[in-house]
Amino acid sequence: MYVLNFYSPVFIDQLRRGRKTATIRLGDKSQKYRKGTVVMVTVGYQHSPRERIFEAVIDSVEVKRVRDLSPRDIEHDNPEFRRLEETIHFLEQIYGRKISHDDTVTVVRFSQIVDRPPELTERMRPSAPSQN
Repeated sequence: MYVLNFYSPVFIDQLRRGRKTATIRLGDKSQKYRKGTVVMVTVGYQHSPRERIFEAVIDSVEVKRVRDLSPRDIEHDNPEFRRLEETIHFLEQIYGRKISHDDTVTVVRFSQIVDRPPELTERMRPSAPSQN
C-alpha cells in the first residue's frame, strides 16, 4: 500500500473532518501518485512514528505551474488559505527553499474510504411494504 504522509499535526483535524481533500506537492509527482490508487493517509515526521488517519483513494493527479493553482486547489489543500501567496509561503516552509510562480507542483485530490457512506445506507434501506 502507498502512503500519503503529512508532516504537520495541524492537518489531522482538517483531514478527519473532510476539509482537506487535496495536497500540493513540489515537483512532478505523477509517476508516484496515480488516479485510483488506494493510499494510507498518515501524519508524522520522517524517521518518526506516524499516525494513521484513514485510507483514501486518489481521485485525480494534476501537474501544473504554481501560478496556475486555482482558488479551489488552494482551498482543498488548506481550507485556511485563500491566496496563492499564502500557499507559496507554506510550501517554502515545508520544502526549505524559495518557491517561484514558475515551479512545477502536483495537485493530488483524494477521498476518504469509509465503511458505508451515509447516503448509500439510506438508499439501501428497504422501503415499507405497500398496503394494497
